[in-house]
Amino acid sequence: MPQKLIEGVRTKALKMHCDERGRLMEMLRSDDELFLKFGQVYLTTAYPGVVKAWHFHRKQTDNFVCISGMMKLVLYDAREGSATKGVVNEFFLGEHNPLLVQIPAGVYHGFKCISEKEALVINTVTEVYNYSNPDEFRTDPHSSEIPYDWARKDG
Repeated sequence: MPQKLIEGVRTKALKMHCDERGRLMEMLRSDDELFLKFGQVYLTTAYPGVVKAWHFHRKQTDNFVCISGMMKLVLYDAREGSATKGVVNEFFLGEHNPLLVQIPAGVYHGFKCISEKEALVINTVTEVYNYSNPDEFRTDPHSSEIPYDWARKDG
């Protein structure tokens, strides 16, 4: 059963184009329905089992794509007035599930590398990083403020 998406969260299934020379995967195009604007592109990584969480932005929208390894991306909507306040979304993306997840401003997010190798994530964001006044607000990954347990769920 598909999960109820947090208000403003959008996804795009990514297609891999393969031939005898190699692969090509488009991630985000300016003519995509979900394209908003361009700020910058960066690479972030996590080693196996590492959790990088929680944070949100007041202005910035993120567009996450895991290009190597696998990650569990978790979102939590704590926005006052949001129709989905209190909703948690979980996405598994990477080599085995090529997907772009768009995370709107105000939504907490974090990820955990769930592969046996480092997960490499490309993030195309709508704002340029401001070194003197970062649009980044952090909470401890195991904070009780956010109803989520990063432990693996077997069974």
